[in-house]
Amino acid sequence: MRAIVCPEPGRLERIEVPRPDPAPGLVAVDIAAVGICGTDFHIFEGTHPFLAYPRIMGHELSGVVVGGAASPDLAPGTRIVVNPYISCGHCIACRKGKRNCCTTLKCLGVHVDGGMCERILLPEENLYPAGDLSLRDAAMIEFQAIGAHAVRRSEVKPGDRVLVVGAGPIGVGTGIFARLAGGAVTLMDLSEGRLDLLADRFGFRDGIRAGADALAEIDRRTDGDRYDVVFDATGNARAMEGSFAFVASGGTLVFVGVRNADITFSDPELHRKEITLKASRNATREDFETVMAAVRGGQVPMDALNSHAGTLDDLPEAMPAWMAAPELPLKAVVTV
Repeated sequence: MRAIVCPEPGRLERIEVPRPDPAPGLVAVDIAAVGICGTDFHIFEGTHPFLAYPRIMGHELSGVVVGGAASPDLAPGTRIVVNPYISCGHCIACRKGKRNCCTTLKCLGVHVDGGMCERILLPEENLYPAGDLSLRDAAMIEFQAIGAHAVRRSEVKPGDRVLVVGAGPIGVGTGIFARLAGGAVTLMDLSEGRLDLLADRFGFRDGIRAGADALAEIDRRTDGDRYDVVFDATGNARAMEGSFAFVASGGTLVFVGVRNADITFSDPELHRKEITLKASRNATREDFETVMAAVRGGQVPMDALNSHAGTLDDLPEAMPAWMAAPELPLKAVVTV
């Protein structure tokens, strides 16, 4: 069967690999569409800290069940959304229902080969019926579930002032679900062009350009109060450290992005403000269901999110072109 492999940084190849044989306890899924994530770009450029090459990427996936499931909800022909986080089911996190932070978690396309191929075998508990969602939209659920999980972790309340630092796909998804939770959302990013685009497509008006003047602008807009909830979706150590300053007294800071680095902050400032600091990792089935319900309810502008399209066979040429453009795609989806 066809697959796309990243044998080394900077190169993708079309290859043929054996079609996986049925295996006990695993469900065969024909992959229909793959969303391209920032993680995939990092793997391609060689900056992902937890990856061994060669790797078949792809973790934002939709597909169709071929067979092997015990549940009648996953009968052959069922369209599904894939949860790409493979958990052990018995560690302390899994026992608490937090499979998203399993102590031995493996993510498809990162720790093990992923879905940039025609067929894959997956545990039944990682497959969620897509219902009436299109297969394109089903491939755009996972990255939004990460944002929905962060918002749920933050406990955003109606009327809260919310700042999302980093307006990539994860930041945009976080902003969408923080707004659905009742927050008054502002986005911050280094790119004025990206902020203008998001204002036009999603109504996130009056974004703040990151930089030396950002804190003064925040104080001007909030009368010095700053933000009740700050999400940092940059995955940049300096930005993450800087986000502490944006939090109001009694406020909450949530790290959505992750960086293989030490993060430092002022302990007296943390205590003076009594900041609640939270990490947010991946997502659970509850978050996937939240996103799917919002998409079905017309609360998420999916056409606006899907900025680029292609096919699996196009990817070796398309990915370098996307990375060479002035702005990375908001969300590219390739069909298989």
